[in-house]
This record gives sequence, structure tokens and C-alpha cells, in this order.
Amino acid sequence: MAKLESDVTAALPGQTSLPSVRAPSVQTDSMPDYVEHQDGVPRVGALSAEAVVRDYEAAAKEIEAMGAELISAAQKCEAMTAEVHNAIAYMRETAAAYREEAKKIFKRIEDCTIFTEDVRKTCETVKRRIESSSDT
Repeated sequence: MAKLESDVTAALPGQTSLPSVRAPSVQTDSMPDYVEHQDGVPRVGALSAEAVVRDYEAAAKEIEAMGAELISAAQKCEAMTAEVHNAIAYMRETAAAYREEAKKIFKRIEDCTIFTEDVRKTCETVKRRIESSSDT
């Protein structure tokens, strides 16, 4: 911090020449590879430019991370959508099975009703025959 303060003090008006930067960044983190210091840039300008580019780079990395999160969320949505499609297919199959079972029960009830009606008619016919033969 003291070094930065002395650099800023040296850059104040009344100084005839400002120190230049030719060396890489003074920070431990390397600068992004898409920027490079120009020859003859004053130290204050170089440090300011580095600070700004680091902030932009940090924001760009956060944006990329957000994109990765969106991809992950989209993959989860796709998986959930596939599960929903499977559930819908299962529901359709179950509904079809219920309709088939209803059809079988419907036919069985009607068959039983027809059989019962035939038995009733037969019983009535036999009863009439018995009644008519006892009358004679």
C-alpha cells in the first residue's frame, strides 16, 4: 500500500515525468491473456487498468459460472421432462387397462343378465306346463 501511495504522490502535478511500467503485474494473480501493458504506460495508469480488467474478468467468470448453472438446471429440467413423459405414458396405459377391464365386466354383467333372463323364462315355461298338466 505504501508503494502505491508513493507512486500516486509521484504522479501528482508538479512532477515532470511519471515512471513507466514495462514489467508484468505487481499483483500475484496473473492478468488475463487477452490484455497486455503498452510500453510507456505510467504506473498509476497500469495499476488502474489492471484493477479494471480484473473486475471485468471476475464478472466474466461469474457470468460463465451462471451459464454453467443454467446448463445444469436445463439438464435437470430435461430429466424431469423425461420422467413426466414416462409418467404420462404409464397413466395412459393404466387408463387403457381400466377401460379394457370395464369392457370385460360390462360384457360379463350383460351375459349374466341374459342368462338370468333365460332361466327366468325357462322357469316360467316349466311352471306353466306344470300348471297346465295339473289342470287336465
